[in-house]
Amino acid sequence: MAAIYHDETTIFGLPAERGRWILLALGITSLLCLGTVYSWSIFRKPLELELGINATQSLLPYTASLLGYSFSMTVAGFYIPRLGTRTVAAIGGLMVGLGYILASFATHIGIITLTYGVIAGTGVGTAYGVPMVVMARWFPERKGFAVGLTIIGFGLSPLITAPLANSLITAFDVRLTLRILGLAFMVIVLAIATTLKLPPKDWQPAHARAARTKTVPQTYPPHLLKSRSFYGLWICYTIGTLVGLSAIGISSPVAEEIINIGPQQAAISVALFALFNGLSRPLFGWLSDRYRPRYVAIASYVLMLVACQMMITAQSGQVITYLIAFCLFWFSLGGWLAMAPAITLRLFDPENYAQNYGLVFSAYGVGALIGTLTAGQIRDWFGSYTYAFYPMALLAVVGIVVASIMLKPDAHPAPIDDSP
Repeated sequence: MAAIYHDETTIFGLPAERGRWILLALGITSLLCLGTVYSWSIFRKPLELELGINATQSLLPYTASLLGYSFSMTVAGFYIPRLGTRTVAAIGGLMVGLGYILASFATHIGIITLTYGVIAGTGVGTAYGVPMVVMARWFPERKGFAVGLTIIGFGLSPLITAPLANSLITAFDVRLTLRILGLAFMVIVLAIATTLKLPPKDWQPAHARAARTKTVPQTYPPHLLKSRSFYGLWICYTIGTLVGLSAIGISSPVAEEIINIGPQQAAISVALFALFNGLSRPLFGWLSDRYRPRYVAIASYVLMLVACQMMITAQSGQVITYLIAFCLFWFSLGGWLAMAPAITLRLFDPENYAQNYGLVFSAYGVGALIGTLTAGQIRDWFGSYTYAFYPMALLAVVGIVVASIMLKPDAHPAPIDDSP
């Protein structure tokens, strides 16, 4: 039966094909607020001085926020179809704001870990997937690019919100800053949540309708957890995040210990890396729309291998080598955060995208947990961060093999179009 199109559909009073771009901008803004979780380092030093805690203790809220974010993202995917996009986004926004505000009154690092880490982190994961689900439905002809462009807000957030938080701390104090940001994020995310509606079923922009009628209907695996391609994507995503987050976690100490860059220069270089991390997201989303998933995944692993090789041979004073290598690491990680949702949309039924990507995203949690712990441990064992790049390179090779074998559509009577 032919799809029924709703030409009268509007967004903000505009024809849907134009209004959806405003919706995309709002999705980016929402994720820009949520991505402030990555700016925790701005709060660490003031809290260490005020509470008399050490660096390990001040890292606990950030670690808890990553775990809460990863877990709740997986769970929220199953509730988006049941509660609706606007309700889930609003719940996430309320939790983020509440977590920040409650943390501003806490006088013990354990309470801050609970409020900022668990409550706000869970709120981030709850709201994070909603703009992605909404944009994938409003941009059916370019799902990967739309999702990649949306999450650029999350990747670039530290470039904007970290300086803002630092300025507020300087002007006021860390406590008032947490309250201001918490209230602001709550209001912004709640306001945007009211706009995050899905299009009518089978809605298509006018220019995509003719092309759609000529394509062979796609079929998808009936059971995600019984699909070979799901496990291929899960393993590849785990490797991509593990290597990427391992490199991100040691960016500054590698600069200081191996390249002999000063702390201030190392901090400035991280801003450059964050830019590459953000810009890679729409690019890899676009590539995932146009080319076979395994080819795009292999390309990211090749970049990781190049970066590992550069750092294995890097010596003191080779600043350009360091900058190029870590730009590639951050670039590849950002790419995976766009590739994984785009490939999920391509290989599995888009109607179940929220639940499907929730399961796929569990790979991020595993990669984050292992990646943030192993690189530092290797440094303690062998006395140099250089040795951390050997297992990273090995994992990239494993990723190439897995992508080649498993990251492709499962066999069906009517195969998915997997052409370039």
